[in-house]
Amino acid sequence: MAMSKFPEILTDEKIKENKPDFRKALFFLDKNLIDKNNISHLIRIYSTTKHLDIRNKILKLLYDCDFPELKDFFNNAYKKEKYLDMKIYALRGLAKFISEKEIEKLLIKFNEILKKIQVTTPYNYQEYELLRGKNALPYLADKYKYNCFKVTLDQVNEQYEVMPEVFKGIFTIDENGEFIQLKQPEETSKSLTAFFDNK
Repeated sequence: MAMSKFPEILTDEKIKENKPDFRKALFFLDKNLIDKNNISHLIRIYSTTKHLDIRNKILKLLYDCDFPELKDFFNNAYKKEKYLDMKIYALRGLAKFISEKEIEKLLIKFNEILKKIQVTTPYNYQEYELLRGKNALPYLADKYKYNCFKVTLDQVNEQYEVMPEVFKGIFTIDENGEFIQLKQPEETSKSLTAFFDNK
C-alpha cells in the first residue's frame, strides 16, 4: 500500500520512531516519492535513529538515488555501519559518486574483515546470504563490471561454499531487498539443533 505523497509524519522531528504510523509510513514508502525537497528528512531519521531496521530501510530507499548531497551521506554511512551487508548497501549508493579506484580501496579493507568473519563466526550464513542477495554484491558486480566487486563476491561465495550444507539455502534476498524464506523456520531450527548437538 504505497502512499501517493511523501508522508507528513516522516517530516516531524518530534515523532517517536516506535509509533506504528511512523513505521508504516517509512516501511511502505514508495521510492518514487523521494525527491530533493524531502530527502533531508530521511537523512535526518537515519542519522538520529538507534534502530538498525530503520537505518537498513533508509539505505535501501536511497541507494538508487543520485542527489549530490547523498555522496557525503553514503560515505558516512559506509564508515558508520558495522554489518557488512549494510556497508554494501551504503556502497551501492556511494558507487555512483566515486571512482573504481576508490571503491577498490574500500573493498580491500572490506575483504580483510570478511576473512576474519570466517574465523570468528564460521557459520554466519545470514551475513553471507545478505551479501549474496540480488540487491547487494551480485547487483554491483553486474552493473559496474568492476573487478573489485567480482573479487569480493567470489570471496563471499567461497566462504559460503565451505560451510556445512545445513546452513545453506535457508533464505535469500530479492532484487528489491526483500527477504524470501526458502525453508520453513521449524525445519531450519530442527536441522540446526541437530547439527550443533552432533558437534
